[in-house]
Amino acid sequence: MSQRAVVFAYHEVGVRSLAVLLELGLTVPLVVTHEDDPAEQRWFASVRELCAWAGIPCITPTRPNAPAVVAAVRAAAPDWLFSFYYRRLLGAELLALPTRGAFNLHGSLLPHYRGRAPVNWAVLHGERQTGASLHRMVEEPDAGALVDQQAVPILTNDRADRVFGRIVCAAETLLLRTVPRMLAGTHEESPLDLAAGSYYGGRRPEDGRVDWTRSAWDVHNLIRAVAPPYPGAFTEVGGRRLALLGSHFQGESARGAGARLYWEGAACYVDCADARRTRITRLALGDEDLTAARFRAAFGSDILELPILMTRAVGPASA
Repeated sequence: MSQRAVVFAYHEVGVRSLAVLLELGLTVPLVVTHEDDPAEQRWFASVRELCAWAGIPCITPTRPNAPAVVAAVRAAAPDWLFSFYYRRLLGAELLALPTRGAFNLHGSLLPHYRGRAPVNWAVLHGERQTGASLHRMVEEPDAGALVDQQAVPILTNDRADRVFGRIVCAAETLLLRTVPRMLAGTHEESPLDLAAGSYYGGRRPEDGRVDWTRSAWDVHNLIRAVAPPYPGAFTEVGGRRLALLGSHFQGESARGAGARLYWEGAACYVDCADARRTRITRLALGDEDLTAARFRAAFGSDILELPILMTRAVGPASA
């Protein structure tokens, strides 16, 4: 008899991971997902659409731990419960329902980058690799024993969305390798050393403000960590907001002193506090992408001195 799994899922990882469970022959009697946020740009596939195609009952509660949801999961009689990029914490009552355990897929190499937005944080900090981790769920977020993980590289000029695409593929590889062992009861679990890792909270659009006291490498990392489809990095000059939506780093020396944005022919650069520069591959003012000519028309010069305004330090959150 096929083993049964209730799945909490959202986003591209949710779609592709659910597809893997179906490919492996699990029976999925219920999927719990989210209503899309109208204020959020949805650039990823829909779990609800996959459920409609596959004929799987799908619900979208605002509170996953509500009694009605717990009752629905209990009625589904799951052997397993999986969470694939679902955005809410599941409580003890839900986690106790599956007879063979509850497991979460997280987008980092645990115990590093527990918490929210792990891909963006890893890129922001200039990491050279991240990955996907499958672990047992406990009430504390991203803290249960590790089942398996799959690493992916982060290249110097990768944007967060490109890294996220690799993690989606890593998640598929990880599940295809690991879930059959779980079904057979031959998998192993290793406790996470949380003290050796890190925990980060969610990010807000305001966290994309550039601190021009930072190095060119740091500025580049911020730009690529929040580049579209995320809200983007920005700076304000003379009351106008300039969006820095793409960058390319080669470790070149700055051309002048201090933080400034300028054009060399058709190429735009920023000199930074460490006397290095990074190229800005996409610059926008309002809804308009700027060329050198448009920039000159808007600001009356090819060079802008940038405001040295310290931003609030954003770092690890308490769990």
